[in-house]
Amino acid sequence: TLEELKVEGINKKLVGLEMLEKSIPRHDYERKDGDGAKIGKVTSDTQSPSLNKAIAMGYVDADYSKIGTQVYIKVRDKLLTAKVVKIPFE
Repeated sequence: TLEELKVEGINKKLVGLEMLEKSIPRHDYERKDGDGAKIGKVTSDTQSPSLNKAIAMGYVDADYSKIGTQVYIKVRDKLLTAKVVKIPFE
């Protein structure tokens, strides 16, 4: 509830992601930290033709929401590198 959020604080944030490896993250793919712990999931994704790169959005633990933070996307059985970027995408 909103009252619980006010007391406990917000622990998830919506962030933009830019893939640093060749892959397009898909809806519901897990986001991981450097140790492989789950920190969120992808909510939307695409290959941006105007930016010529794969981008995504999703929720992550607030500790991993800073611009430039490196995170990993679990694609099949691999962890591929991505970074948190400013929205709207540039």
